Amino acid sequence: MKTVADTHTWLGTADPEFLDLAIAEVEAADPEAAVQRLVEAPGLLWVCSQRSFAALAQDWQVVPPIFLRHICPIHQEWLLSGGSLGKLSLSPDILGGIDPGLSFSVQTRLFGELNFKPFQVNQALAEQVISATGAPLEVKDPQQILSVVILALADGIRVYLGLSRALQNLSNWAGGIHRFRRDPGQISRAEFKLLEAIQVFQVPLQPGGRALDLGAAPGGWTQVLRQHGQEVTAVDPAELDGRLAQDPGIHHRRLSAQAYLASRPGQFHLILNDMRMDGRDSARLMTGFAPHLEPAGAGVMTLKLPGHRRLQVLQQTLSILQGTFPVVKARQLFHNRSEVTLYLQPLQKAD
Repeated sequence: MKTVADTHTWLGTADPEFLDLAIAEVEAADPEAAVQRLVEAPGLLWVCSQRSFAALAQDWQVVPPIFLRHICPIHQEWLLSGGSLGKLSLSPDILGGIDPGLSFSVQTRLFGELNFKPFQVNQALAEQVISATGAPLEVKDPQQILSVVILALADGIRVYLGLSRALQNLSNWAGGIHRFRRDPGQISRAEFKLLEAIQVFQVPLQPGGRALDLGAAPGGWTQVLRQHGQEVTAVDPAELDGRLAQDPGIHHRRLSAQAYLASRPGQFHLILNDMRMDGRDSARLMTGFAPHLEPAGAGVMTLKLPGHRRLQVLQQTLSILQGTFPVVKARQLFHNRSEVTLYLQPLQKAD
């Protein structure tokens, strides 16, 4: 990407339930930062840093925050009176900062009662970019992103706009919101959690791999694994959804996870755990299964966080896991609910 004037103001996104922890992550990275909650936009933070957006983004590419899902810089800002958007014109600095050799996308988020839709903003600004630079438009996997946030306020319409590389934003989805189309054959909403984790953590799913799904019932994660070509051992005393019964690639073990561990299971390329249990007990269970994970394999688990002891449970759980798994990554994903998703690797070094 060409050079665009760096900025110290930016927007961050988090689940409103975990906004306090996201703010703590910002303050840990820059103790002098001024952070403001935007009450008109739940889950959105306005930040003025002592450090530049580029410097913070570079640090977070190496060690991503857990609760801060998405960040984007602010290079232009307007306050428009009246109820209509009017004509938005990209500044010469922003247009000059767009690399014509890299794909781009416009990502717009709207908050409040507005009489236009995100796609209208996207289309209008994309046309300006293409006309001025000739850069190719790529909505799904862009290399550079023009981020737009528009808020309906009592005194008008506030517009924030910034240009960044997709890698800098922590997520190449607008606001870190991963959208998946609901399939008529979907067994449970939990499938979205695993689909998002596969994308975010780039979970290795080798053809014909052996996967272990702990606490599998009713079978949502098992179904996703089968759709990705995995042979699945599904462990749960409860029944699986009837649509999975005739699948020869699914081996249902009607045992508790602890009983199955005692039966000396074989080796797996992937071990998953979405059980509703205390996070520390769940972590101990995963360390017990660690010898059954292939060296090039991975583990995925969700960690339920109680409202009054969230940070304590998270830190204790990570401490338990890090004694066994050299790589432990944690993210509060869009499809998580009062939980975070953890990604575990047995031997590989951290990125």
